[in-house]
Amino acid sequence: MADEEEESELSDKQKVEIAKWFLLNSPPGEIQYVAKDVKSILNDDVLFDEAASEAFPVYNKSHLICLPLPNRSGDVLVTSFSELEGNAFLDPRTTQVATVDHVKQVCTGVRPAADEELPSPYIEEYRCSLDAEILKYVEEAYPKGVCSVYCANGKDVEGPGADFELAVVISAARHSPQNFCNGSWCSIWNVEFKDEQQTVEIKGKIQVGAHYFEEGNVQLDAKHECKDATLFQASDDCAVAISGIIRHHETEYMASLEASYLSLPDSTFKDLRRKLPVTRTLFPWHNTLQFSLTREVSKELGIKFPTFLPHSAL
Repeated sequence: MADEEEESELSDKQKVEIAKWFLLNSPPGEIQYVAKDVKSILNDDVLFDEAASEAFPVYNKSHLICLPLPNRSGDVLVTSFSELEGNAFLDPRTTQVATVDHVKQVCTGVRPAADEELPSPYIEEYRCSLDAEILKYVEEAYPKGVCSVYCANGKDVEGPGADFELAVVISAARHSPQNFCNGSWCSIWNVEFKDEQQTVEIKGKIQVGAHYFEEGNVQLDAKHECKDATLFQASDDCAVAISGIIRHHETEYMASLEASYLSLPDSTFKDLRRKLPVTRTLFPWHNTLQFSLTREVSKELGIKFPTFLPHSAL
């Protein structure tokens, strides 16, 4: 019996992997709550610190969390595009670099960006123009949205004649744990400027997450990908065209989500029930009021309810 218990005991590595899984799968804005429970269950600070140090950076970047800079000069998005070395993240709008404590989810320091960490003037012209247009769009579309535009490839390109790539990152979150709900919108748009073809190719990935946990546990995890293209023009013209494309696709996807919510009673909820129950009779979704669980049970058990109860209560 003792041998069986020893064999069933999880190794430290297995415990760390399980802890990481729970942390990485935390709903939007809830990883700190999950971490508190995981730490209590592990009851081992060394194992928890190992799991947290590996899981939090991945979670923060995948959820595109936004952190205020210590000097209150702006915010920094934690993304793979802004990541430098040593937990440092670039904010291209303010040309500052923030040091991030991933587990505490705070900025612990800030410094000016070095010249080699910034794109060339030619790339910066396109980046800055696109950033201004995206910022206007996000302010209109997302009440608590933040955005940034990064140079993903070719930051040292000095002028026409070479390809380069920008990345548009949009993050919007609404955390309301006191009302038992949290949600986030994350979208990443890779914008490839192809000089030879004189085209701009745009590929987008959108991820929407929501968690409702009042007297239940309902989660939404929706993902969508799309692509489009426009002409390679001057920086201002490109910025207007690209932001218009992003606005169109995000608005279209939001409309499709709203339409799917409206069809839930007629499609998804029906699919949760067997087509034919044990009675081999189709459930009359068009007239569910003809059934009364209380009346059917009382009939089967021979129970008589007080006559003062209205029929609707049965």
